[in-house]
Amino acid sequence: MQDWIGRSETVEDEASLALARRLAALLDQDPAALKRGDPLPAGWHALLFWPLARQSALGPDGHPEKGDFLPPIALPRRMFAGRRTFFHAPIAIGADLSRVSTITAITPKQGRSGAMVFVTIRHSIADGAVIEEQDLVYREAADLSAPPPAPPPPLVLPEGAYTERFLPTTTLLFRYSAVTYNGHRIHYDADYARAEEGYPALVVNGGVSTIMLTELAKRRLPGPIKSIASRAGRALYVGREATLACHAPSPNTLNLWALDDSGCVAFEATAEC
Repeated sequence: MQDWIGRSETVEDEASLALARRLAALLDQDPAALKRGDPLPAGWHALLFWPLARQSALGPDGHPEKGDFLPPIALPRRMFAGRRTFFHAPIAIGADLSRVSTITAITPKQGRSGAMVFVTIRHSIADGAVIEEQDLVYREAADLSAPPPAPPPPLVLPEGAYTERFLPTTTLLFRYSAVTYNGHRIHYDADYARAEEGYPALVVNGGVSTIMLTELAKRRLPGPIKSIASRAGRALYVGREATLACHAPSPNTLNLWALDDSGCVAFEATAEC
């Protein structure tokens, strides 16, 4: 698979006002406050450039089949693992955009659940207005007979950390999957999530956790966000109350966490302004 390193593709999209307003509504913000020509809020580029695979080109998990741009890794499950995003210039709502994506690394690893392969992709949006390095992980099929791994200890938050409650609902997951054109079945098909992939309930999209932490960072930082790096740990599940938390180790830096209903880290991030 190392021959796939360096492979690139260029795709085009529009920073649609309608999509931006739909995400604003999802985040309980005023959709009408957004106008054509306004800057697209930082982090909302996640709305754009989703693959438009034909229905016949989808795999059993709802993802597009591999082997076009992404390497044809034999492991069946593909999930988001983390990203590092840098905001260099604003993107105007309504603008026509292009994104150049390049595979920069393919790294096999062995984890507690078996073989894994990490694929890192570097995206350059609007001639570098936004740069994002994204990590995908491919995993073996779930062993439904295996006992679940022991959870890590709950996180002890730093003194003075700020917290908010967050309850992911089926409606929230559905609307996010719809607005991002994400067909991954673990986010909306509970029977599939349980029977085929061994999850106890619908899995909260990694993008949902990322955008919730990004919005929290924008509310708590003293200036416009310049970068955010996030890493997925364990799953959040629909209907189980989560906690969003942050702590400032320095005036322009925030450490952020999404904690599951047991207080364990599901997502962690660092943002800077």
